[in-house]
Amino acid sequence: MLQLNIKNETSKLRAVILGTAKSNGGVPRVEDCYDPKSIEHVLAGTYPKESTMNLEMEAVAEILEKYNVQVFRPDIIENYNQIFARDIAFVIEDTFIEANILPDREKEYKAIDKVISQIDPSKVVVLPKECHVEGGDVMPWNEYIFVGTYSGSDYADYITARTNMDAVIALQELFSHKKVKSFELRKSNTNAKDNALHLDCCFQPIGKDKAILHKNGFLIEREYEWLVDFFGKENVFEITKEEMYNMNSNIFSISEEVIISEKNFTRLNTWLRENGFTVEEVAYSEISKQEGLLRCSTLPLIRD
Repeated sequence: MLQLNIKNETSKLRAVILGTAKSNGGVPRVEDCYDPKSIEHVLAGTYPKESTMNLEMEAVAEILEKYNVQVFRPDIIENYNQIFARDIAFVIEDTFIEANILPDREKEYKAIDKVISQIDPSKVVVLPKECHVEGGDVMPWNEYIFVGTYSGSDYADYITARTNMDAVIALQELFSHKKVKSFELRKSNTNAKDNALHLDCCFQPIGKDKAILHKNGFLIEREYEWLVDFFGKENVFEITKEEMYNMNSNIFSISEEVIISEKNFTRLNTWLRENGFTVEEVAYSEISKQEGLLRCSTLPLIRD
């Protein structure tokens, strides 16, 4: 049996599900895209090729294995996008929570059955139907659970609104001993530079006490300021609008000292190294065209 354990974003990683780009299904139709960045690349004829995305993901698998992380992969669904494992489920403490995702992505969840079957069934939770949540919006951080949400009355109009307040309340009830802190995110169906698809598109804690942040990803300034105060201004790396668009906050921690990052994130990677991190650089710019990066394509199961 797998003894799940996730208390935060950065403790030493022992086991993870990494998505796959195999049999990815080619270029989607605009009306089938889930986010504005994918639409942009479909229209421009620059949507990523499966062969390139495969190379990008296998490079991440190699790094994880180099650090002795147990890597699970989904079963392959023919002609289907299974890159973003973080969307479909997440782990908090010893509990595996199925995300209530878009109905046509249910297949992705079934493709990780071989992992779920190794988890104590009493620790596998499906939230009530009215709770919409995706793993990219949920960040355990010790005594806190940070959750990105959108509570506007026009929630249903946004394909990019993925986590609602019903889910925030359900998480608070499930983990009553933790503080669940929600953040309203800026949403746009049409402009990727004005869209925080998930919380990890504009924020991520790193190391023991640092964070990457993008102010404009937050709809309410005082919620952004709360995070700056929580981590301390000197510990925050503030990314620009362009850097958010390129997914600079969506890196992935193997431990408090080691981070996998995109090789083109020059300013961020320099800052990370100056602050004592080991940075494992990979090419991941093709996958980022679908408005997701390293954190989005990993689902951590066990950390120390």
